[in-house]
Amino acid sequence: MHKKLFILALFLVFTAMSNAQRYAVIDSKYILEKLADYKTSQTKLDQISNQWQLEIEKKQTELDKMYKDYDAEQVMLSNELRKKREDELFNREKEVRDLQKKRFGFEGDLFKLRQELIKPIQDRVYVAIQKLAIERSYDFILDKSEGITVIFADPKLDKSDEVLKFLSVK
Repeated sequence: MHKKLFILALFLVFTAMSNAQRYAVIDSKYILEKLADYKTSQTKLDQISNQWQLEIEKKQTELDKMYKDYDAEQVMLSNELRKKREDELFNREKEVRDLQKKRFGFEGDLFKLRQELIKPIQDRVYVAIQKLAIERSYDFILDKSEGITVIFADPKLDKSDEVLKFLSVK
């Protein structure tokens, strides 16, 4: 009887092992930061973003000065001139908001530039991850960067360096 239970237990262990899912953990942020073209693209993106931000801040400063001047002169202006200045302030304020939306809004210039510069690199990494998964027969690969979905990951499971090898990066 004990021999039958032992054989059954051994059978169950081997069955469980053969059905066990193979998985790996990678850190896509770590991988991207190791790629020279990603660093170059990110630097370019940051520089352009900073230029646009300065452009918006300059226009906002001009607008703030116009409001300050208007507040100081408002009592001395005729109704017609007051209305004209208020319209001008309104238009300038709309101009600043529109520029901000154009540059940084949903699907704005920054989004488009990021798609142009960063997305092809991310796609390359994704293809390398897929190749790794197929070659090593992984059932799934978890990404532990930003918005972590893994509570604990054994460091020996991190295959980020192997993805970098697929990308020929040391």
